[in-house]
Amino acid sequence: MLEMIESNQIVLAGIVLLIVFVAWWVFARRSSKPITREYTDVLSEGSAPAARNSALIDAPSAAALVTPPPGVGTMAGIGEVVAFAAAEEVSEATPVAAAPSGGDDLGRIKGVGPKLKALLGSLGVTSYAQIAAWTDEDIARIDAQLGSFAGRATRDNWVEQARLLASGDAAAYEAKFGKI
Repeated sequence: MLEMIESNQIVLAGIVLLIVFVAWWVFARRSSKPITREYTDVLSEGSAPAARNSALIDAPSAAALVTPPPGVGTMAGIGEVVAFAAAEEVSEATPVAAAPSGGDDLGRIKGVGPKLKALLGSLGVTSYAQIAAWTDEDIARIDAQLGSFAGRATRDNWVEQARLLASGDAAAYEAKFGKI
């Protein structure tokens, strides 16, 4: 047996080193402390910040304080709500001329959809004749009240469309702006 140990000294030394390494690795891992992380949140600091945050969450938004215009509905975007609030402020200062009874279907003007039609109605614009009579100053005043729709009156040429629709010249309208 002694001669077997002498002939395989290198292999035995490797086995001993391997056993020492495994033993060190097992005991080193057992003795080390697990890594703990401390998480902080609102409740770690006490109840005052939690109460403040709850109050901010429960507070009504600015959009909830303004009632949407008639016909726009409760799911109106913030642009429509802000435009309506601005329109109320401006309409108190400079009233728009009253429309003839009944009004026209402003939705026939290219570029005027249901939301914009409702917004124009809330501004007192309900007829082609009103739009046809707009001057550059009127367009600028109305444009300032249209919120996210600002610039549409000029870009879509509402005044010319309204003139043709008010005159009843459907052929000229369709030639220039397409099918009604």
